[in-house]
Amino acid sequence: MTNDILTSAKRVFEIEAKEVKALSDKLTKDFVGTVEDILTCKGKVIVCGMGKSGHIGRKIAATLASTGTPSFFMHPAEAFHGDLGMITADDIFIGISNSGETEELIRLIPALKRNENKLIAICGKPSSTLVKNADYFLDISVEKEACPLALAPTSSTTATLAMGDALAVALMEQRNFKPEQFALFHPGGSLGRKLLTKVKDVMRSQDLPFVQKNTSFQELILAISQGKLGLAIVMEEDTLCGIVTDGDLRRGWQKHHDMHNITVEDLMTHQPKTISADTMLADAEELMMSHKITSLLVTNEGQKVVGVMQLYAI
Repeated sequence: MTNDILTSAKRVFEIEAKEVKALSDKLTKDFVGTVEDILTCKGKVIVCGMGKSGHIGRKIAATLASTGTPSFFMHPAEAFHGDLGMITADDIFIGISNSGETEELIRLIPALKRNENKLIAICGKPSSTLVKNADYFLDISVEKEACPLALAPTSSTTATLAMGDALAVALMEQRNFKPEQFALFHPGGSLGRKLLTKVKDVMRSQDLPFVQKNTSFQELILAISQGKLGLAIVMEEDTLCGIVTDGDLRRGWQKHHDMHNITVEDLMTHQPKTISADTMLADAEELMMSHKITSLLVTNEGQKVVGVMQLYAI
């Protein structure tokens, strides 16, 4: 039974992979025209589809919107009952229908024509009503659905999704879309935070634990405990001399038998890694990971310590 289950899954992968690969040979100048028109579009790209095509359409619209192409999904039934008012003459309309005869979508065509919207058909039937009325035709026809009954949209929806991704990526590359721009549309995500946030936005700048070279071991322990950063910053007349971390303390215990007469100078790490407050968080994180450290001292142009950034606080 297990082998039968795995065989079924593998067959789906093979069928759908074959159909997606075949899309490359179906690309025409219509794909180029679609990209060029979207690039010069003064309005938005409206994606519309019914049923499974609608679910895929929502994803395509979301991908376009997050990669620099203003876009939203419109349900065809809702469009016919008032949402057509959301469409302006500057918008481009993408209709998705494998058959090209979806009633809810077809009956929107007259309104789109009156509004002089460009119509892009993502469809599997070149002779369909949708394609005949479209300005551009993106062919997502498949020879075989992965569904053994050839009823449930499987290969065809995968092909539609792949075509939408190809469109989004082509637009990104033509716009020279950057990670920083992507982050602007994802400020709440971890990627956005890393790409938009600077060290000064996350560093600790108040009540920093400063000590001197001649600070005693007992005073050092108190400073580290009160600072709650797991470290102490060694300064002499506003000059950074070093740092003492929890790791330095452990190594000190192993090296020295009597810690009572030990001072900060005996334990500190000289020339600690520092960074500017205006450094991007992603760059700071990369620096810390490459040196296998969890803390960075943040300094200004005069090399005065103005903060501490810690990896586990990100």
